[in-house]
Amino acid sequence: MPIATVNPATGETIETFEAYDEKEVERRIAAAHAAYERHRATSFAERAALLHRAADLLDGDQQDIARTMTVEMGKPVAAARAEAAKCAKAMRWYADRAEGLLADEHPDEADVADSGASRALVRYRPLGVVLAVMPWNFPLWQVVRFAAPALMAGNTGLLKHASNVPRTALYLEDLFRRAGYPEGCFQTLLIGSGAVEGVLRDRRVAAATLTGSEGAGRAVASVAGDEIKKTVLELGGSDPYIVMPSADLEKAVATAVTARVQNNGQSCIAAKRFIVHTEVYDAFRDRFTAAMRGLGVGDPLDEGTAVGPLATEQGRADLEELVDDALAKGASAECGGRRPPGLARGWYYEPTVLTGVTEDMRIHREETFGPVATLYRVADARAAVDIANDSDFGLSSNAWTRDAGEAELFARDLVAGGVFFNGMTASHPALPFGGVKRSGYGRELSAHGIREFCNITTLWYGKE
Repeated sequence: MPIATVNPATGETIETFEAYDEKEVERRIAAAHAAYERHRATSFAERAALLHRAADLLDGDQQDIARTMTVEMGKPVAAARAEAAKCAKAMRWYADRAEGLLADEHPDEADVADSGASRALVRYRPLGVVLAVMPWNFPLWQVVRFAAPALMAGNTGLLKHASNVPRTALYLEDLFRRAGYPEGCFQTLLIGSGAVEGVLRDRRVAAATLTGSEGAGRAVASVAGDEIKKTVLELGGSDPYIVMPSADLEKAVATAVTARVQNNGQSCIAAKRFIVHTEVYDAFRDRFTAAMRGLGVGDPLDEGTAVGPLATEQGRADLEELVDDALAKGASAECGGRRPPGLARGWYYEPTVLTGVTEDMRIHREETFGPVATLYRVADARAAVDIANDSDFGLSSNAWTRDAGEAELFARDLVAGGVFFNGMTASHPALPFGGVKRSGYGRELSAHGIREFCNITTLWYGKE
């Protein structure tokens, strides 16, 4: 895949970039390693000042970088501005809290004495150079939620971004440079996916984090495993959205629409499978379908657009295959199921609601990365859990109920990295984020996220 900015609203190639050659990659790895030796020795106060400066610069750049993201991957420009604001917020959150999150831990005095020590403690120390392999769907946020904690912990970063968002990738390197980070602390690698293995096998690279597809996750994890290097993987998701009779149906429907079409439906934590109790199924289906049908699809640079194009032509083709397979096997499209008439240019797809989905349909098992929802009717909470867990993914989940017993059942039995009650799954700096099963392992954000790329060191002092 070429490294290029291609506007998904028009299919026009705006700019193409040359991949870095081996000499340039080597120079950047060496710079990252040298920077780590200096950065690790800085104080939390020094690191925090740099990250606060980066957040301030990002706020000032918000309009321009939002437009860049929209042109590169098609998200509605209002959502792009919100993404930039969220990144600045996360930077400040880690700048203000990292020192406390990584403070020395002191075991119980009795346990220390029992170990034979005069004193003992646990200290969090940085690992080194961290390689980040990042996707295009949230081209700022996915990077910042790795970079902010990693840099605050004393690590340095190498970013291999998706090949269709090179301008955003280069912007991020420039942002940290303008904030005053020393040369090598955070760098972008304009390389293809085939060059990732060589970077990861370099002995100066200590660890890797990847957000992306199962295939990409397997490839990176396989190499990292062979090299015995730490990894964090955040992969796909097919999040369930359960609605029970006690739910506030009006809010459940309105939130369901946003949860499905956020980022044009291209989000790993977007709700994708809507599992609705039979008592409220018909009402939910009718209201949800009407709301999805009414969404404005069009130019993502238009402030009034709700759903823009898919990011790539291949992505739309993959989505069409899933929908066509379901329809051929008996599913019904309550709305959508086609390319929008009147939008011949660009990679648009109508917001779609499918009913009558069965286990033999690919869409029952595979992730839908686009504005397509599947609806399931269930008789009770237990049946809802069974369908929700009948997935290879386990990133997050949503449950709408005001029944305490049902809420406890969902909290206990839904197999996912998160359960969001009466609201929409979202990531926040204070809350750990990640999944189970084929959705990956490890956690980003919160104290858990900053500690993922730390050497958790036991310091034991014998009695004199």
